Amino acid sequence: MRLAVLGSGMIVRDFLPHASDVDGLELVAICGRPGSAQRLEQIRSEFGIDRVHTDLDACLADPDIDTVWIAVPNSLHAAYARRALEAGKHVVCEKPFVLDEQELRDLRAMAEDRDLILVEAISTIHLANYRWIQENLHRVGEIRVVQSDYSQFSSRFDRFRSGEVIPAFDPAQGGGALLDIGIYTIHFVVGLLGRPRSVRYTPNVERGVDTSGVLVLDYGDRTAVCVCAKDSDGPIRSKIQGVDGWIAVDGPANAVPQVSSRRRGEQIQTRDLSVHPHRMVEEFRTFVDMVARHDTAARDRLLDHSQAVLAVATAARRSAGLIPTEQDPS
Repeated sequence: MRLAVLGSGMIVRDFLPHASDVDGLELVAICGRPGSAQRLEQIRSEFGIDRVHTDLDACLADPDIDTVWIAVPNSLHAAYARRALEAGKHVVCEKPFVLDEQELRDLRAMAEDRDLILVEAISTIHLANYRWIQENLHRVGEIRVVQSDYSQFSSRFDRFRSGEVIPAFDPAQGGGALLDIGIYTIHFVVGLLGRPRSVRYTPNVERGVDTSGVLVLDYGDRTAVCVCAKDSDGPIRSKIQGVDGWIAVDGPANAVPQVSSRRRGEQIQTRDLSVHPHRMVEEFRTFVDMVARHDTAARDRLLDHSQAVLAVATAARRSAGLIPTEQDPS
């Protein structure tokens, strides 16, 4: 995979120190706004990236690039992905994939028509510990309750409260707790239980954006509850409760650092199957392999999952009045 990094924010600085641990990943370019040229050059030098682009069209026309990683603000994901696909590039897009279900359907059609890989960069479902949970749900018997909590006080929250317009808390830019850390809890639940019958989101709203909230997913014979917060801290954990036992994760849903489980009448077992200390390495190894093998079947499975998650997030935001009902594309 000959990669161009689009963006230079926190997620980029988080992953790049570990990019060398992904065999087959070549960092060809980093692209950003002209005003960020100095920062881009610093990142290029620090991580051995070959070149800097400050013009997106020039970056997408670069013949040495076959894949782009979109790590720009949420509201730009769809437009950047569309332009990249039009330029014949494979696309890895940060979460939330896009903000509108029709946008994802359109992008998927473009990727299929052009025979390109299009995936959401969501670490949860690629982690070995999470796959163990998927494969061992039967250990808990009939599932009754699933909970996934991710609460983390945002370093930007005080600035937001002072009146500053910040993308992470700007509803016009796809900000808010649910689409930020809450999206990981939805991926966690939907990856285990599939699409729910209905959803209901009850948020705490300030200046039109959800700073925290509780999401209830109804599966008929079982219930899932997701808690997300950027305005307060709390224990971060997920658990699956069944009539015969439980499975629990102490840590965020996007990292799944270890898994504990207990069958009724037995001792607690704790395991850690992680293949790398950093949560994003496993997903990028998967993406490199997908591009190398041109695995469109894997692309389609991942897109099915991402579409289900986006449908839940959209229904949740609509249930709370965060987006108007008339935006429903169905």
